[in-house]
Amino acid sequence: MLFDFDYTLVDSSPGILECINYAMTRMGLPTPDPERARRTIGLSLPRTFVALTGPAMETGGQEFARLFIERADEVMNANTTFLPDARQVLDQLAACRVAMGIVSTKYRYRIERFLRDEGIAGMFGVVLGLEDVSAAKPDPAGLRLALERLGRQPTEAVYVGDSVVDGEAAHRARVPFVAVLSGATPRDAFIPHEPAAILESVADLPDYLGCPASV
Repeated sequence: MLFDFDYTLVDSSPGILECINYAMTRMGLPTPDPERARRTIGLSLPRTFVALTGPAMETGGQEFARLFIERADEVMNANTTFLPDARQVLDQLAACRVAMGIVSTKYRYRIERFLRDEGIAGMFGVVLGLEDVSAAKPDPAGLRLALERLGRQPTEAVYVGDSVVDGEAAHRARVPFVAVLSGATPRDAFIPHEPAAILESVADLPDYLGCPASV
């Protein structure tokens, strides 16, 4: 089972919003409405910038990314927490011997630091972030690389995510997709991506998989 990270397993939105505002302010641009900014979580940083400023500002995407990362290295992990029940679900899936991995547009070193701090780095057979692929989601490169490293075929995996870019990446990688509604994406937006299931959150995964609470 492969997971997205932000808004699927964790909530790092306070840190993300701070980093967005930091970058925009230093570029002399207005800070966005928080709800609008939250809807960009899961996009690559250049795509986030375009989503917040419009296509005419596309050339500023790399500077936005540089400033975002500069601030994120200082504040992100301190502003990242598990979503309700997510940690318990991971323990339950591990007890059921479900092989797990993470494929995210967040930088891998930041995810790995969080997992080490939580003492669960060993739960995941693969963790892939933006620095591991040539193109971010919805490009399927991350999912394909994860499957290669795990020695699995697409039909032997499931990708769990909270955004339409997760759904598109899964579709392009031919991996079954399970959508969760713990992010900013409404249920209807997932329908074109033909998810295998739409769950309220990862808390519903054990029942979906038939993984009992105690094994």
